[in-house]
Amino acid sequence: MKTLLLQIFTWWNRETIGTRLHTWRKGQRVGEDELGNVYYQGGTDSEGRTRRWVIYAGYAEASSIPPGWHGWMHHRTDTPPSEENYKPWSWQKPFQPNMTGTPYAYRPQGSMASLGERPRVTGDYDAWTPGN
Repeated sequence: MKTLLLQIFTWWNRETIGTRLHTWRKGQRVGEDELGNVYYQGGTDSEGRTRRWVIYAGYAEASSIPPGWHGWMHHRTDTPPSEENYKPWSWQKPFQPNMTGTPYAYRPQGSMASLGERPRVTGDYDAWTPGN
């Protein structure tokens, strides 16, 4: 029951009812990545290209799509990584979730959320005051 309610009322958790129906009617499974995201194609979009979509393994986080699948999703290549021996380049980083709102978020020096003291203002800035 919880899964059904999540599918009806949330768009960020896996798939919605509309996506599930479209996948059931027109979807052809193409492959799966190492994070468990499943990729489909079927039907056509407004430009006449084959429609491609992903069902995320957890929350809908677009940055969790690996580089090879990203290229296929955006029609940069016609061959999905599941049909070729795709290996990411050494400079391509693995997925790291967005840490905003967590204790692991980036907090630069001087931020109100970080510990420490704000750096002193140098002489290259003069505050505006009314009447000047």
